[in-house]
Amino acid sequence: MESLDIAPRIWLIAGPTASGKSAFALRLAQEIGGEIINADSMQIYAGLRVLTAGPSPDEAAAVPHHLFGTVDAAQSWSVGKWLEAAMIALRDIDHRGKPAVVVGGTGLYFRALTHGLADVPAVSETQREISGLLYAAQGEAEFREDLRKLDPEAADRIEIGDRQRLLRAHAVAVATGRSLTEWQNDTRPSLAPGTWKGVVLDPPRADLYARCDARLGVMVQNGALEEVAAMEARGLNPALPALKALGYRELAAHLRGETSLDAALDAARQETRRYAKRQLTWFRNQTPDWQRV
Repeated sequence: MESLDIAPRIWLIAGPTASGKSAFALRLAQEIGGEIINADSMQIYAGLRVLTAGPSPDEAAAVPHHLFGTVDAAQSWSVGKWLEAAMIALRDIDHRGKPAVVVGGTGLYFRALTHGLADVPAVSETQREISGLLYAAQGEAEFREDLRKLDPEAADRIEIGDRQRLLRAHAVAVATGRSLTEWQNDTRPSLAPGTWKGVVLDPPRADLYARCDARLGVMVQNGALEEVAAMEARGLNPALPALKALGYRELAAHLRGETSLDAALDAARQETRRYAKRQLTWFRNQTPDWQRV
């Protein structure tokens, strides 16, 4: 384990997909006698452990793990729900006298911990419907450009295909006269200063992309296709967050006979590399003072 310069009660271990966060966090937790809390928006859902690179049964047994595979895929968890659950887990771990290791790649989860969560006023159902109709009429690209006029930071930050967050940012800006980004910046940290240490895993880009490419084939060998088949059999709404896990859409298309497995894996690898690049950019911009490993 690389030398880290302080020993806080809470470690925040972030980084892009396939960077080795989970293995790093497990080694750290074993060394310090800590417990691990999930900060990955996909690993929180049950039924896709292999596809989302969740901890194996052996890893989960090595040290206590929290918020991994605990939410049914039919549910839709927000950042606020995760933050509430994570703070409960952090308090419980602290009461046991143990340090905590929070690990994942969802930048907004870490921001909620270190900057707080905005107290955004409720938006009417009417406004949400209006925003949704506008999105349907314009398409994502044009809708995003309209959002850019109201909330340029959100337009840049929200990932391609994330209709739910695009609609929310638009509805909040129109309904409140204030951008969602402004609301989010006007917050208090959930974690007290001095109680935590942030670390970002930042591997060389070529190495990271090679790991992204290699892991999908291994996932298929270890049961990812069976996970997707079981999830598809439930007939869930494809807009649910769990069904946006990296590789899910491509593997589901293969199972429906729409594409070969090789083509599905190639497409999933390309999307995984793009996602890793976006994560690298986010952590570079949002966590410049965190230690890099």
